[in-house]
Amino acid sequence: MAGTANFVEAQAANRRSTFLLLAFLTAIAAAFGYLIGWAFQSEAVGRVPTLSSSGLSLAALMAAISVGWSLISLAFGGKMVLSMADAKPVTKEDAPQFFNVAEEMSIAAGVPMPKLMVMETDALNAFATGTSTHNAAIVATRGLLNTLNRDELQGVVGHEMGHIANLDTRYMTIVGVTVGLIALVADLILRNLGWGTFNRGRSDNDRKGGSGAGILIVVLIVVAILAPIAAKMVQMAVSRQREYLADATSVQFTRNPAGLISALTKIDAAAQPFPGVSNATQHLFIVNPVRRITASLPALLATHPETADRIARLRNLGG
Repeated sequence: MAGTANFVEAQAANRRSTFLLLAFLTAIAAAFGYLIGWAFQSEAVGRVPTLSSSGLSLAALMAAISVGWSLISLAFGGKMVLSMADAKPVTKEDAPQFFNVAEEMSIAAGVPMPKLMVMETDALNAFATGTSTHNAAIVATRGLLNTLNRDELQGVVGHEMGHIANLDTRYMTIVGVTVGLIALVADLILRNLGWGTFNRGRSDNDRKGGSGAGILIVVLIVVAILAPIAAKMVQMAVSRQREYLADATSVQFTRNPAGLISALTKIDAAAQPFPGVSNATQHLFIVNPVRRITASLPALLATHPETADRIARLRNLGG
């Protein structure tokens, strides 16, 4: 009962976090829109208006786009991830141990049995996706199913079931959308501004009259450069904490940290890029297949905690 309560609390916390993140995304998008409209209107008229009608219009448009984009990601995010990974459904006859372990972990988590899928590659990895416990999927590579023993596979499936039970999969979908939208808008700003070449061809008098507009443009450029970096750092920090929680949840389900420790050791040693993996999905996998995570890796690039640190924490749980 205590475990069930923990999942209910984690789900409630993630629901609140998702709502707050959606609100934050909408506010950031609206602020971007207003700043863009304000800067370009000021540039066009040669003075800085107290209230920008163009800014208000673009703010409303950007807010609508952010909400729509987020709703689309909640409705179709899981399917899009599975399509990007080229994951295929697997039958119980084809992967009996995978199904058996997943059924056990589903019962332990108290969630519906997720869809089980396979990526046809010899690489060792796995991930979970889905925006609710009712449309979730666990994806394993063929190499993982062929290499891990039952205890190791149970540890991995328990980890992914932890992501599902805690609604991490939904939260990380929204985080990905947040970062993607901010990066896209920032890139569009920088492209349209021509990296500060907006004043070319204007007279000296025009430039003097539009000095306030020029300051706004400079502010816009600075925000466009820094905002995606800050958003990415938030994404990586959230992703690392979700991995620690899923590791602990796996041990709660399996009562056997040794299985996950052994699995992480094997997966980390064999980690490598493979078809179906991209920079957009690398944070979903149990071990990053694109970039090896070490203590020296900057936080901006670390989608996961260092595997050695995860193993040390698991050993402490076992003790």
